Amino acid sequence: MDFFKRVLSTVTGIFVFLFICFFFLFIAGYFVSKMGKDDTKVANNSILELTLDYPVLDNAGKVRYKDFSFLDENNKDGLFDLVNAIDYAATDNNIKGISIEPKFIQTGITQTKTIREALERFKRSGKFVTAYADIYTQKDYYLSSVADTVFLSPVGGLDFRGLSAELLYMKDLQEKTGVKMQVVRLGKYKSAVEPFLDNEMSEANREQISSYLNSIWSNLRNEIANSRGLDAEYLNEVADKLLARTPEKAIEVGLADKLAYYSEYEDGLRNAVGIKNTDNLKRISVLSYANKIGNQLNYKYNKDKIAVIYAQGEIVYGSGSVRKIGPKEMNEAIIKAKNDKAVKAIVLRVDSPGGSALTSDLIWKELEEAKKVKPVIVSMGDVAASGGYYISAGADKIFAEPTTITGSIGVFGMLPNVKGLADKIGINAQQVSTNENAVPYSLFEDMTEDQEEFIRESILITYDLFKQRVAEGRGMTMDEVEEVAQGRVWTGEEALENGLVDELGGLDAALQYAAEQVNLDMYQIKEYPVFEYDLHKILRSYGITQTAEDFAKEAVGEELFQLLEEAKSQTERKGIQLLFPYPTDIK
Repeated sequence: MDFFKRVLSTVTGIFVFLFICFFFLFIAGYFVSKMGKDDTKVANNSILELTLDYPVLDNAGKVRYKDFSFLDENNKDGLFDLVNAIDYAATDNNIKGISIEPKFIQTGITQTKTIREALERFKRSGKFVTAYADIYTQKDYYLSSVADTVFLSPVGGLDFRGLSAELLYMKDLQEKTGVKMQVVRLGKYKSAVEPFLDNEMSEANREQISSYLNSIWSNLRNEIANSRGLDAEYLNEVADKLLARTPEKAIEVGLADKLAYYSEYEDGLRNAVGIKNTDNLKRISVLSYANKIGNQLNYKYNKDKIAVIYAQGEIVYGSGSVRKIGPKEMNEAIIKAKNDKAVKAIVLRVDSPGGSALTSDLIWKELEEAKKVKPVIVSMGDVAASGGYYISAGADKIFAEPTTITGSIGVFGMLPNVKGLADKIGINAQQVSTNENAVPYSLFEDMTEDQEEFIRESILITYDLFKQRVAEGRGMTMDEVEEVAQGRVWTGEEALENGLVDELGGLDAALQYAAEQVNLDMYQIKEYPVFEYDLHKILRSYGITQTAEDFAKEAVGEELFQLLEEAKSQTERKGIQLLFPYPTDIK
């Protein structure tokens, strides 16, 4: 056994050396990156640059690392950090104006609307807002149309054609490849699974997509028309005939104001802030400014608080993160906000397409408990559909933006199946079982009638429970819920009409309503959840902090390692043993 001990000692030594090297490189890299970040200064006559060329979350998230507090993150690049920065800039004497330089923005439509509204408030301060792009996408232009002056490159372009959606249908592909999805669904509008069932779009799905696209387009068109002093119906004509398809035509139809190269645009900015054409422009990015302002606002204190709990991303039955809604993290946040006496009301900000039905109900239950103690208000972002609506339905009041996608009250089950492919390549699955239904669903066998019936039964129970939660939360009958359910997707504007939401407005409106309910004139926002990570576990999941045992398993293989372990154990056993005589591994 001395040989194996020497092997394990050597492996352990290598592991320790590699880990120490990695650890110090990691720490050095971290502090170098920190040193590279300048302490942002806002010079006089500065211009705030607004470029949104990265995916924006409603909340950037707070992350804490167990035993490594210096790695904690509290980024200020979320949607409402940007909004706070724009609002603050309106009062900052060093900021003279805002330059929108969109560069293919990656915000959602409702997020873009929220930023656009902040820019409108900024304009009311008397400061200027200008926009420049070589190429404007429709979303770029929607945001930029709020500007006092819209600049466009003489060789650029402006896309203005209306909204569309394209779905790929894969029924034939499944039959040809032998790989298909076996689907059980309830609700004629629950169209997420439709591409696996048909080769063409159903009339029901076409109806709902057309409805919400037209609703969103109407809102965008009206806002652009108001900003540009144009008629909304005229903009339909511009879109239908692509009348803004060249820079010159974009000027002619009134969507842009001036053609200029970027250097000429910069001269215009110099003129706007009152400096010479030979002077350097003083700029600060909205991200740098948001971090600076966010750190300043962190020091402002008020004993009364309103909790804002961000539910963003897919709902999963597992660990949550900044981009995923998990039951543990979300319910811990709700409980903390409920039990904190300084927190007078809770606003749940939802930006989620849904996901796990079980997790949705667990979160719904915790929110119901919180409602017994303090008001719970929902603010919907870009999407609050299916499970996202489930967790919203019981709130005391629901706010949505006109462009929010919500509803989708329906349920489906979808299981992959490769029997067709297996038959083609000569794979035949065989099972042995002790009971009639002991064999679970198999990838290599078609779903049996019993299996389909059990799944359908489970889905029906979930669907009925979903409708019940909505009926109770919204004060509707089950029949009334069924009329707006069946998986149908609605915009916030449509949801207001059919009773699924209470009022149109953003997070600011939800916060104002929450404050009114608890008679607060001044309050501090407390954001949840805070995500706590164990760095050791994270690194281990990537094979970085493996133990000597892990390295030995990789070196000799799992089975041989177990034999070595058993031999080692035999030499260490002393005296009488109360031990089961055989290794047990029942599958």
